[in-house]
This record gives sequence, C-alpha cells and structure tokens, in this order.
Amino acid sequence: MTYSEENYLKVIYHLSTGNSKGITTNAIANEMESKPSSVTDMVKKLAEKELVAYKKYQGVSLTEKGRQHAVMIVRKHRLWEVFLVDKLDFSWDEVHDVAEQLEHIKSEKLIDKLDEFLDFPTEDPHGDPIPDRNGKIAKMEKQLLSETSLNTKVICVGVKDSSSSFLQYLDKQQIALGSAIEIVSREHFDQSLSLKVNDKPLSVSNKIAANLFVKPL
Repeated sequence: MTYSEENYLKVIYHLSTGNSKGITTNAIANEMESKPSSVTDMVKKLAEKELVAYKKYQGVSLTEKGRQHAVMIVRKHRLWEVFLVDKLDFSWDEVHDVAEQLEHIKSEKLIDKLDEFLDFPTEDPHGDPIPDRNGKIAKMEKQLLSETSLNTKVICVGVKDSSSSFLQYLDKQQIALGSAIEIVSREHFDQSLSLKVNDKPLSVSNKIAANLFVKPL
C-alpha cells in the first residue's frame, strides 16, 4: 500500500473507535484536511482492495482485512513513540510527527525486535494502548476527568487531545501520566474544576478536563 492509503486506513480506524455506524466522507475529509471528492476517490480504491466497505450515503467501514492493516500501522506508530521518548529523550509533544513517518516502515521483523527491545510496552507516551503482534488491544479502565465525581482521587492515565499545544499546556501545569488528581469543587456556571494535582492546587477549564483520561487511584 502507498503511504496515503495507510494514512486513510488509520484515520478511518480512529474515527471508527466507539462508533458502530459508517464513517462519512466529510468526517474523513476533515481529519485528512482534504476535499470530500478526493476522499471518495481514495475510498473507492480501498474498496477495490477489499480494505473498506463503502456504499454511497451509508458511510465507510473497515473490512477485517482493512482493520488488521490499520491496527498494525497504529502498533508501529505507538511503538516508535515509546522509542523516541524512552530512548532518544524526545518530549511527548514532539513524537507524533516523527512517528507518522516511521510508521510506514514495512519490516515486521524490525517492529517485533523494537517491541522486544522496549520490553513489550502496553501503552504509548500518551496513555494509548499498543496492539500486540497479533493485533490484540488490551482494554483500559478509564474515564474523562470532566465526568468524574467530586472528592474522588484519581490518577491521570491518558489524553484525548494529543496535540502539541495541549501537551505543552499540561507540562506547564505539571500534569503527566501518573499524576495524582483530586477533584475539590466544580463550578456550576461553566463546569470548571478546582483540583489538587500531586497535592498542589490548580484550576482547570471544562475543556481541559474533557481531554484528560483518569482512573480511580
């Protein structure tokens, strides 16, 4: 497959997570920053290769063959992110674009060796699960901070928004994976939160809370 075809499969896979309905070409176009007509052309090519199922007005869905390809792309991407952070001292806001390039390497042996070298990590630097070599993904117990009850002690386990700007904001606030968080109060007006993060007081907006995954401490 071409790099472009792999990128489309990965986008469809991410959009399909938690969504049982077909993915619209407009949704794919928004993610790919492309024209809907270009997306339709690519989807038809992928359908010819039996990687997606596509019917006009019913959306796009991955076939089992397409899902297997997409999961392996995700596996490579997340393993490379771990390598960049753990072994080359990249920060977690720097690795996405580099991993986007490395994920297209075809060698399965290299990726399996990389997995072994990293001691078989189960999560990437952003808390997302890493598929194993058979494509299995461990389910994670997590919920959004914005949906967590008051006076609950939790630990940060991931981010919904992995953009550089959001990750840099978290760095400034000293929020990272593993940070202990307690919800002290919630403003009725805008749902903003007063927190204790590693026992230090901090106020965050509902938008920030809606992009942090946590689990009970």
